Amino acid sequence: MGRMEQRRQEARKKRKMKRWIFIPLLVIVLPLTLFGTYLGYKVVTTASDMQEDLARGEKSEKRDEAVDISKDHFSVLFLGVDTDDPNENSRADALILATFNREDSSIKLLSIPRDSLVDIPGRQNRDKINHAHAFGGVDLTIDTVENMLDIPVDFYTKMNFHGFVDIIDALGGVEVDVPFDFETHGTEGSANMVYFEEGRQHLDGEEALGYVRMRKQDPRGDLGRGERQQEVMEAVIRRAGSISSVARYDDVLDEIGNNMSTNLSLGNILSLHPYAQSLDSIETVNLSGNDLTQNGVYYYQVSEDSLQEARERLKVHLDMIEEPHTYSAQEANGYE
Repeated sequence: MGRMEQRRQEARKKRKMKRWIFIPLLVIVLPLTLFGTYLGYKVVTTASDMQEDLARGEKSEKRDEAVDISKDHFSVLFLGVDTDDPNENSRADALILATFNREDSSIKLLSIPRDSLVDIPGRQNRDKINHAHAFGGVDLTIDTVENMLDIPVDFYTKMNFHGFVDIIDALGGVEVDVPFDFETHGTEGSANMVYFEEGRQHLDGEEALGYVRMRKQDPRGDLGRGERQQEVMEAVIRRAGSISSVARYDDVLDEIGNNMSTNLSLGNILSLHPYAQSLDSIETVNLSGNDLTQNGVYYYQVSEDSLQEARERLKVHLDMIEEPHTYSAQEANGYE
């Protein structure tokens, strides 16, 4: 075998490793085949420890029957919460919905601004979408997202932000492109400030948390924060795919087990393999709108047109509706 061919094979192996890492789940399936019995056992036990079913059961009310990841299109809601207590229903500081199309193994990602003014089922007045988790945990949050987007939310993954910090540190940090200079507080509040300078920067866990949470200093508000959250997710993909230390995978699995819950089973997670090819080309769906202040409280008012467009794109991706036909100028004027 020539040296050039050997390098090509090595490059292909590195790409394959990267694609096996499905983040935001951060469940590392690759150790099952690369690192033998010990880490394989840890992956199984970690998946078991973090599995937590929904009160509604395994099926969304918007489904006739429960989905099978190995053959159906499906959706996953990713939640970031600011608490270490699994019994405490704090506000959700990050809400990201992903839809998966089995036919072409494609992924669409929608970041929902946490201050979006929405109807929360069972509540008299409209409120911020992140309050749904404080009112009724993951179940009410899923009901609210389903009501907002008119699509089923089949699965969820929830992580607390202290766990996010520990997992980033276990990976050895991430690289991001900071868009402008700013400072923000870390996990311990204003006594622990985190500073950022425009340009390429290596972030540890504490810095990464500050980077994805800051909104008020961003001229684009929640939209800018959503893009930074997606950037960090992509950076973790790159970092997780580049590490080779068994000990580091071991540390990451420990942090996942301690800080994450999901209704995805290990079998579900293993069935995500066909989507590995799509991790480098995730298509984002955006919600635009305007700032709104009512009774001294800030909200984000999502544009109805933007919301309707997002609903249609996600429904098409889940094969719930056909893609709307775009008429040409000739068709619009009655010509064939």
